[in-house]
Amino acid sequence: MSRFPGRKRAKDESVQQLMAKYRFIPDLQQDDLAKIQLQGLRWTIRQAFKGPQYRSLLETAGVFPEDIKSLSDLRLLPTCDVEDLRRGYPLPLLCVSPDDVVRIHASSGTTGKRKILAYTKNDTETLALQMARCFELAGLGPSDRLQAAVGYGLWTAGAAFQSGSEKLGMLTIPVGPGNLEMHLQLLQDLGATCFGATASMALLLAEEVERLGLLQKIRLKRMICGSETRSEKMRQAIESKLGLVGSYDIAGMTEMYGPGTAIDCDAHEGLHYWADLFIIEILNPTTLEPVPDGEIGEMVVTSLRKEAVPLIRYRTHDLCRKIPHPCSCGLAMPMHDKILGRSDDMIIYRGVNIYPGQFVDVIARYPELGGEYQVELTRDEHAVDHLTLSVERAKGVGADGDRALTQAISQDLHTSILARMEVAVVDYASLPRTFSKSKRVIDRREQ
Repeated sequence: MSRFPGRKRAKDESVQQLMAKYRFIPDLQQDDLAKIQLQGLRWTIRQAFKGPQYRSLLETAGVFPEDIKSLSDLRLLPTCDVEDLRRGYPLPLLCVSPDDVVRIHASSGTTGKRKILAYTKNDTETLALQMARCFELAGLGPSDRLQAAVGYGLWTAGAAFQSGSEKLGMLTIPVGPGNLEMHLQLLQDLGATCFGATASMALLLAEEVERLGLLQKIRLKRMICGSETRSEKMRQAIESKLGLVGSYDIAGMTEMYGPGTAIDCDAHEGLHYWADLFIIEILNPTTLEPVPDGEIGEMVVTSLRKEAVPLIRYRTHDLCRKIPHPCSCGLAMPMHDKILGRSDDMIIYRGVNIYPGQFVDVIARYPELGGEYQVELTRDEHAVDHLTLSVERAKGVGADGDRALTQAISQDLHTSILARMEVAVVDYASLPRTFSKSKRVIDRREQ
């Protein structure tokens, strides 16, 4: 495997020479990152004091800009949460003049008022930068063509994919989600070499390309997937059906500009995050104390150059862990793991706390299974909860071994999750497909 994804390294080429080929990914070692992070943290606190909402939070905590002398002083700062965004609606936590705001984006939340985040011109350029870095790490360059099947409008995804693609110099085809027929036609007509979508949309596209026999008529080489957790089996299925060189998971959230905060490389050992743009802490969600590197906790982020709405120890409620070792690809940027779930999306079943990522881990152990699953929770007349996990067979696998397979998975789940549940092995492609995020947990207990 090449030490740097997407690049072929000559035998006499040094790491420094190889890094110089990247236009947007900086060659930063740990000492360099620490200096940049301290400088950015001190600037962020000064910027936050320009906004009345943040100033009140910081003064209540007894913290002032001059108190930040080292990175360890980060722990002096208070955390903020989605409630702080709701309290400041419609332009929460604003730290610049409204005249300096050039764009807003909003989250896709389904409860209460949407989270609206403001952007200065520099903020929009940083959004484009982090996306361009992700595309570059995935091995893309100006000669590539990106077809975007992500949401446009208030959502950050469309603007992020397009601005990052254009910054890298790629031809950009902004189609948006859904409209599978148009996507298939444009893939043939315009020859996109990269496709950006949710994992669900990517799988749907791959299955349709396979069904229609279009593989020889398209030029796709890479896939960028975001917005939902993708299992290793799903990644392999997408790559196989589309004949890809590689496919990559991208991370992000509206509060942190949007997509592009992190991406995995060809080593697939974790997601490299841009530690010169923000600091990640992994904290115990109850005590808010740091957990040891490599252990799971809640991801808390602090921005280092956001102007309009800085983030100070923002609680994402995403459960994750830092990868404690450097990536074999050679890039010094640190890594975090895929999101296991959200601390507020936890399933409580018969007194056991379960996260969706735990089902994915068990399913990945069985080559007879595909990557799609669905969880259904019900409650009987005796107020006893029941959980059924439906999992698809892999393509081409028959039903003859279902009984033994069901028993094995059930036992594995009981051992891994410490709860007994029903398992149903179903036909390939029988679970619902969607252009957006798949709804994999259906809770009918209140019904």
